[in-house]
Amino acid sequence: MNACLIGDNLTSLALAKVLTNKKIKVFLYHERKTKYKIRTRTIGISKSNLKFFNNEIIQLKKNATWKINQIEIYNENIHNEKILNFKDNKDHLFSIVKNDYLYKLLNNSLNKNFLFKKILIKNNLFYKKILKNKNYDLIINCERRNKISKDYFFKKIIKSYNSKAYTGILKHKNCINKKAIQIFTKFGPLAFLPFSKNKTSIVFSIDNKQLLTEEQIKKIILKNNINYKIQSITNLEKFDLNFSFNRQYYYKNILLFGDSLHQIHPLAGQGFNMTLRDLNILSKLIDKKLNLGLKVDNYIYKEFEDTTKHLNYIFSTGIDFIYEFFNFKDKIYLSKLIRYLGKNKFFNKIFKRSADRGIII
Repeated sequence: MNACLIGDNLTSLALAKVLTNKKIKVFLYHERKTKYKIRTRTIGISKSNLKFFNNEIIQLKKNATWKINQIEIYNENIHNEKILNFKDNKDHLFSIVKNDYLYKLLNNSLNKNFLFKKILIKNNLFYKKILKNKNYDLIINCERRNKISKDYFFKKIIKSYNSKAYTGILKHKNCINKKAIQIFTKFGPLAFLPFSKNKTSIVFSIDNKQLLTEEQIKKIILKNNINYKIQSITNLEKFDLNFSFNRQYYYKNILLFGDSLHQIHPLAGQGFNMTLRDLNILSKLIDKKLNLGLKVDNYIYKEFEDTTKHLNYIFSTGIDFIYEFFNFKDKIYLSKLIRYLGKNKFFNKIFKRSADRGIII
């Protein structure tokens, strides 16, 4: 059995690893040799997704993940008031891992596997030919900016947040660093995400109307630091923030997957978690076919869409609602409402379960 994956990123490599683990031959096509540029980004992986990653994709070293057992949310506009606090004394809420570590781990493992091959796309003729190609049982596009995504998957909900996310790493004195902090500043949400005793990643979403230099952004970060004795901050890297949700999951013989399928605000750290939940479902659908001795081909696309589309839509729009909710102008009223919800045990339980497993109906 042969599978064709398009795009060279975390999603395609994780998918390739799942498929090769099932003894499926994978040909990964990409437009250029990728150097993983954004080295300061980290990913929050939920407990259930981390278990799936270790069991079905690749085992992570224990020191590669950093467990978070508490989340605190503050509002800068009301004297840095703490408005939400989630804590799990018995276990952790989620784990932090570096993007570039995951990419290198998956890439190195796959390059040693005879079932895996990377192929450079030389020109746009590839995209026309792939629609007629019958050599592959599965063709899955994991790249949201290529010709396939632009020309054939245009039925989508799109929203620009007109802002950029700035990422960097704080180096600080050793501390018990198990608490993630989100601060809603007048410039945008600022997150502190620990990944070791002396290192914490930052994600700062800033409205494009705010014409700030890197030095000014760093000063705002230092001003809002309430937890660390900071020694240095790395150079900041940035990327545009958008929301998109495809109404169309597949076209002819090609399935969309990962960011090409849905892209959400990094506010709640759920983008890659959504992809991992999708991958878990797709993996189970493939296993079901294989165990019954049935052929795995593009007929599985509709089954995948029927299983995930409504749940992903609810979850995606829910994350968008959270972002807009915290942008609500009446901060005092908002703060009172959030504090009430934070003290509600049922809300806490639903919040933790949804962040871990997504929407379950």
